[in-house]
Amino acid sequence: QVQLVESGGGLIEPGGSLKLSCATSGRTFYSYATGWFRQTPGKEREFVAAITSSGLRRFYAESVEGRFTISRDDAKNTIDLQMSSLKLEDTAVYYCGAAAYSDSNYLSRPGNYLYWGRGTQVTVSS
Repeated sequence: QVQLVESGGGLIEPGGSLKLSCATSGRTFYSYATGWFRQTPGKEREFVAAITSSGLRRFYAESVEGRFTISRDDAKNTIDLQMSSLKLEDTAVYYCGAAAYSDSNYLSRPGNYLYWGRGTQVTVSS
């Protein structure tokens, strides 16, 4: 069993930076790939970024490539999402999830994730 708790969301102006963290629990967490998704009302959950269980490969949605960075620290059991150059369209509830496999296509699909946090709201507004 893996539990995930997101934090770090808030209100930020366009162009600003924000760091989201996902605290995890579970002795086998190190064996899971992890990802960040986001969702706005009335829309499906959208892939943002993922990192393999080894931490050696990272995958990003085109919309955030070059602006967001995903990282994981298995010693601290955390997954972070550093977001910069934020845009109005980045406004959403952000969720972290854990998946059993580390394939890029697999990790881009929310249905493949076994565990989810409850999300943290990010609002980009002037």
